[in-house]
Amino acid sequence: MNWNALHLTLQITLIATSIIAILGLALALLLARKDFPGKTLLDLLIALPLILPPSVLGYYLLGILGRNGPVVRFLHIELLFTWPAAVIAATVVGLPLMVMAARSAIADIDPEIENAARLSGASEWQLLWYITLPMARRGILAGLILASARALGEFGATLMIAGDIPGRTQTMSMAIYDAVQNRQYDQANLMVLIMTSVAFAGLWLAMRWGYGRSKPRPRLRSQSRFPFGRLAVSSRTWKMFIGRSHTPPDFAYANLTHSIDSDMFLSCNPDLYLPPFHPSSLS
Repeated sequence: MNWNALHLTLQITLIATSIIAILGLALALLLARKDFPGKTLLDLLIALPLILPPSVLGYYLLGILGRNGPVVRFLHIELLFTWPAAVIAATVVGLPLMVMAARSAIADIDPEIENAARLSGASEWQLLWYITLPMARRGILAGLILASARALGEFGATLMIAGDIPGRTQTMSMAIYDAVQNRQYDQANLMVLIMTSVAFAGLWLAMRWGYGRSKPRPRLRSQSRFPFGRLAVSSRTWKMFIGRSHTPPDFAYANLTHSIDSDMFLSCNPDLYLPPFHPSSLS
């Protein structure tokens, strides 16, 4: 068993996953919430590593990190055939999975929920921390796990820019390849079993969190669990509800406040409450 390769693989995967989590979430928020010139081009560039052959992707990275590339020319940093180059390759191949899953989860959030929080004085950071991330957590976690598993098994692009140097840049994928070439099938079988187990566990968690059946949300009782207060009902929601019901407004309002999910009740600005009035006012 090549323990150095295992240790290096876990190190590269951990660092790449941290970068993917931060960069991927930022890109997902940008693509899901903003419209700007070049958005389609950025979306295509992010997804391109999913369909490019590993040799082509590695060639592009080789041109960026090579001696005549912008990294060496402007930053004077040489990364070729070092383990940080393997981190870059793992990040590039895993990033699209994180961005696509997180973007889809964030885009599925009803904008009216976030707008209600803004009307109540919530800052963008509070909106992100208390509303967007909790409601999109399943898709974000699923994307992060898939991206991490993809980074764990990266081979082609890593081989071109980091090489296969035992003890320095040799990951588990390359160690398996070398073991097969040297007819060391016992070591190859053990490493294959480890990689397969990790990949299976990652996919199982991603499917459980990303596509699993969500638990029913609790109903509102007296106050919301969000720090912005209790309830804000939009005028459109109120008109739709009253227009379809002949229930007296004050009673209908009470039923409405106990029937919508608690995630909808983000704030309570007294000015947004509709004052109760008598049923005779409907006539």
